[in-house]
Amino acid sequence: MSNTNHKVLRIGLAGLGTVGQGFIKLLKLNNDTIALKSERSIILSAVSAQNKMKERSVSLEPYRWEEDPVKLATSHDIDVFIELIGGTDGIALEAVKAALNAGKDVITANKAMLAHHGFELSQLAESQNLCIRFEAAVVGGVPVIKALSEGLAGNKLNRICGVMNGTCNYILTRMENQRLSYKSVFNEAKKLGYLEADPNLDVGGIDAGHKLSLLSSIAFGTQVDFNSMEIEGIDRITIEDIEQASDMGYRIKLLGLSQLTDDGLEQRTQPCLVPRYSPLGQIEGATNLVALEGNFAGKIYLQGPGAGEGPTASAVMSDVIDLARGIRIPTFGQKVATQKKVSAINSASEAPYYLRFELIDKPGILAKIASSLGSANISINRMRQYGHSSEVAPVIMLTHKTTPTHINRAINEIELSGVSTIKPLAIRIEED
Repeated sequence: MSNTNHKVLRIGLAGLGTVGQGFIKLLKLNNDTIALKSERSIILSAVSAQNKMKERSVSLEPYRWEEDPVKLATSHDIDVFIELIGGTDGIALEAVKAALNAGKDVITANKAMLAHHGFELSQLAESQNLCIRFEAAVVGGVPVIKALSEGLAGNKLNRICGVMNGTCNYILTRMENQRLSYKSVFNEAKKLGYLEADPNLDVGGIDAGHKLSLLSSIAFGTQVDFNSMEIEGIDRITIEDIEQASDMGYRIKLLGLSQLTDDGLEQRTQPCLVPRYSPLGQIEGATNLVALEGNFAGKIYLQGPGAGEGPTASAVMSDVIDLARGIRIPTFGQKVATQKKVSAINSASEAPYYLRFELIDKPGILAKIASSLGSANISINRMRQYGHSSEVAPVIMLTHKTTPTHINRAINEIELSGVSTIKPLAIRIEED
């Protein structure tokens, strides 16, 4: 078991990608400041990665090299194991389990692993009186985990809402600002290295879902439940959608939203229209923003870079300093035995919707659309037609507040009727 009374805190680091190298730079450059803040000397004892000979921006000569991260995790010359390997399962999960079983505290930036195995790992850590810290796993350098588990610990959390994937926000704002297609900006982001090896983790909303599931667990005292989350990506968003939204005073953002109700836990990541001049609407590029609503603190906004060498390494170091100071709290803010297992519910709250159709240009088609919406108890607020051709009439509608159930019912009926040449697109409008 880690002993916080030692004058020196010894680190084992597995994973020497962008963040791992950034951590080494930070520890070297700010060593004196870190020692003063933590009141202990912090040293990097050993490192591990797939390829020792790979060219890197930092020298590894001062550190013992360990080929096997699992062996590093159990080494006698480390007190804390930092996992920056990544991946839901495999060697990263094996190494974290080995570290905990060997009595080592763990720091990780691996949101996918925690989203899928967080409850199991927190049980293991608690049984050993150990800590798992993961500030770097959610929105990079923005201290949202600390805000939830410490700063807002006395509040009953009502809602979480935010832009939690910088890549999606980069794509959407680049499309808008340069009037580019989704496909062209997607390819650009891929060339720049902004996308994960599996791009669907980003543009499919999965990465944001991983992060949201961790925040929900801390905020609401529930067991991590990523598998029941509603997830929708941005791949169907067109430049026309972005421009039409802009004309009506909105911008399109991929949002993560969660709230605990009497019926259960609602968690969803999906594109939404937000007012252009709202805090969420003003976020540009790869910036992230998370809004936390507490019953006494009110709405707190946390904004900053969601990824990158410096911000993420800074978040890892904040966890190191907390452990060095002897700050030890349960993985998800409270004891495992007190975490509730709650039912998952689909989003049921009412909201206006943006609807896009490409209608066959024949008499009576709009009447059929109106009939389908009316039979689902959906009232139309605004409608506009643009880019009319001899065969297809693109039509945009904004509804009054309605439920997702009613929207899905109407969309399915319209799709089956064959009056739209594409599957109708429905985007929720989040006014606040």
